Amino acid sequence: MGSRPASARGRPLTVAPARASDETRHVPEAAAEHHQADVILDVEFEDGLLFLVLENIGLRPAHSVRVRFAGPLRGLGGERRIDRLRIFQRLELLGPRRRIRVFLDRAALFFARDEPTSLEVRIAWRTDDGERASRTVRHDLDAYRDFPYLEVPRDAPAP
Repeated sequence: MGSRPASARGRPLTVAPARASDETRHVPEAAAEHHQADVILDVEFEDGLLFLVLENIGLRPAHSVRVRFAGPLRGLGGERRIDRLRIFQRLELLGPRRRIRVFLDRAALFFARDEPTSLEVRIAWRTDDGERASRTVRHDLDAYRDFPYLEVPRDAPAP
């Protein structure tokens, strides 16, 4: 004998079809494909290396892209201010679905220096129509501090 879900009073539960309310009517638009330029700054961790990735996840180009860091960000063993790289000061064009990957530092070196791990940036760009767009992105690099990884030279023979 099969079992049927029951309510607290012993009657079978029924599920009413969902109806769009004022709050949910706009959700499909938010979940839809990015038809305009849409620029983010992400973090990637690969083989013990940290990278910043400036990416246009939209279907249209982004123009005059600027990334402003809330505070200094040092990389390359502490020798270079990554937040001052020209790529972040003014990038004339970032094509649709294009990404630029910038080496930040070896994770072990970055965390050994006790650099601030909270990263906040304001990204601004213009659309094809000349409209301004922007967003703030926050990352906590401390999330990558205890990632296990194995450093293997790229020219090491395969097992």
